[in-house]
Amino acid sequence: MGRLFGTDGVRGVANADLTAELALGLSVAAAHVLAEAGISAGHRPTAVVGRDPRASGEFLEAAVVAGLASAGVDVLRVGVLPTPAVAYLTGALDADFGVMLSASHNAMPDNGIKLLARGGHKLADELEERIEAIYEQHRTGAPWDRPTGAGVGRVTDYDQGFERYVAHLVASVPNRLDGLKIVLDEAHGAAAKVSPEAFTRAGAQVVTIGAAPDGLNINDGCGSTHLGQLRAAVVEHGADFGIAHDGDADRCLAVDGSGAEVDGDQILAVLALAMREAGTLRGNTVVGTVMSNLGFKIAMEREGVELVQTAVGDRYVLESMKRDGYALGGEQSGHVIILDHATTGDGTLTGLLLAARVAATGRSLAELAGVMERLPQVLINVPDVDKSRVQTSAELANAVAEAERELGATGRVLLRPSGTEPLVRVMVEAADIEQARSVAERLADVVKLALG
Repeated sequence: MGRLFGTDGVRGVANADLTAELALGLSVAAAHVLAEAGISAGHRPTAVVGRDPRASGEFLEAAVVAGLASAGVDVLRVGVLPTPAVAYLTGALDADFGVMLSASHNAMPDNGIKLLARGGHKLADELEERIEAIYEQHRTGAPWDRPTGAGVGRVTDYDQGFERYVAHLVASVPNRLDGLKIVLDEAHGAAAKVSPEAFTRAGAQVVTIGAAPDGLNINDGCGSTHLGQLRAAVVEHGADFGIAHDGDADRCLAVDGSGAEVDGDQILAVLALAMREAGTLRGNTVVGTVMSNLGFKIAMEREGVELVQTAVGDRYVLESMKRDGYALGGEQSGHVIILDHATTGDGTLTGLLLAARVAATGRSLAELAGVMERLPQVLINVPDVDKSRVQTSAELANAVAEAERELGATGRVLLRPSGTEPLVRVMVEAADIEQARSVAERLADVVKLALG
């Protein structure tokens, strides 16, 4: 069996890769491992379980709840809520752990299981590995130690989850949003009710699109991975700007009043300066990844803000933030983590704080985002090569060095082996898009020849 847990839980095509049997067995294994780890020592364990609106979430939720209860865990079922809501409630309700059923920005046929530790934090890698090992052990025949009678878990529908989470979001906003007209694209996902309610309570005039989930239309041509509808709606309604989430609402991208995209790097830049002004940007530092646009790095240097860069993935951003005590970090894709208010990326919270900055300054989103210039970035995936030799190929090293000399201080080259596929990603930034494309194509050819 291949490794089940990826960088963000267990994902796959629902009812093909991710079956009810797998969900049930994994939930029982999680209950046993977390009990052995002492997470629920001295008391009966409790878990918060939520999901996004995918049709498959209905049967997977039933399987997860059954597995947990059969292992003696009391379950608080919160229904359809964003991933950051489940994380928040896991902490707020002092639950021993949380479970979120979602495949985030993936297409509807996929789904996933994400486990959260006490406090709503990411589960430690060693615990995920132990859960996977125990699951496999019992899948192949070892019997479970099953509680009976009063020892089985009880299942309760926790209907206050929506209200508690929305109240938390609104309380996190430093100033009112009165006078702003904002279009929200909810991706027919988990924030379809939460986000409009929070923005409205904070004072904004809200127009919603992609806010009618039917279990089948999540991320379908809308949301943070498809900004076309949001661009059109912002212009049509004469809105100040628009906010887009993905299926589980842990991401936030935006478009300004003209419909131009404002990506995660630009959002981070705006929030970094706002937090520095408020005295909450701990260490005067923001955390990004090696894929952060060079324009973001240049802007932060100019503004006197330190930038720490990690490997690609919000898990690595979060690890750096927690280890070194930083308050703000994120990715170009719109995962923005604000540790004073959330333990994970929270798209609604990010959008609210971005809107609060617009309202507080009286400046347009386009003007605020203009603190950084996005340098043209070209990404080419080179398949079917030996990605393990990226760091050892002399031919490749020479080609990269030549490209870096050509680009100078206003360009950048990044070669990165994929974590999941037999390919190498070639990324080139330059002041001119044609130069970036030319250099990227040339390097891609060298990768094919040197590593093919």
